[in-house]
Amino acid sequence: MIDLSAPATEVAPQLLGATIWRGQVGILLTEVEAYMGSDDPASHAFRGPTPRSRVMFGPPSHVYVYLSYGMHHCVNLVCSPNGVASAVLLRGGRVIAGEDEARLRRGGVPENRLACGPGNIGSALGTTLAESGDPVELIDADTLSTWRLQPAAHPVEFRQGPRVGISRNVDAPWRWWIPNDPTVSGPRK
Repeated sequence: MIDLSAPATEVAPQLLGATIWRGQVGILLTEVEAYMGSDDPASHAFRGPTPRSRVMFGPPSHVYVYLSYGMHHCVNLVCSPNGVASAVLLRGGRVIAGEDEARLRRGGVPENRLACGPGNIGSALGTTLAESGDPVELIDADTLSTWRLQPAAHPVEFRQGPRVGISRNVDAPWRWWIPNDPTVSGPRK
């Protein structure tokens, strides 16, 4: 079982192969990045709670949604004990359920690009800023809650390296991905 009350650097690799659900759309996660709050200059929570980042300070098992470049809703899973900021950014995945709905939201992109990139995951899931702070239910079967996280059926092979698309703390090896998966968005060194 995934323990979202652990720090993001421990949770992130456990999310690979897990499925994030919002409504009927399910995305199997292939790439994630950890952000460690006040210990991480690249984190939105580095300088303490703000109206945007307060969700990252807990409690865990909630989504933190932010707007990137004024148009992309990016989804993070809040980790660590209540009061300690950390979150895992969902960077890449494969739509495994609700593909028709995801396609309506994403247009005519190829299948491997439906949820490739953090903004595309948010779009495929139909995420809005209003959902930031919504609870995420850990499940082993279908439930009726809006946000659900289903652990991987079995451990997956992964690689670890630096995060992408940031300008601070760039050398921290806090990005994890499934090797050779076409839905991974960043460099695949």
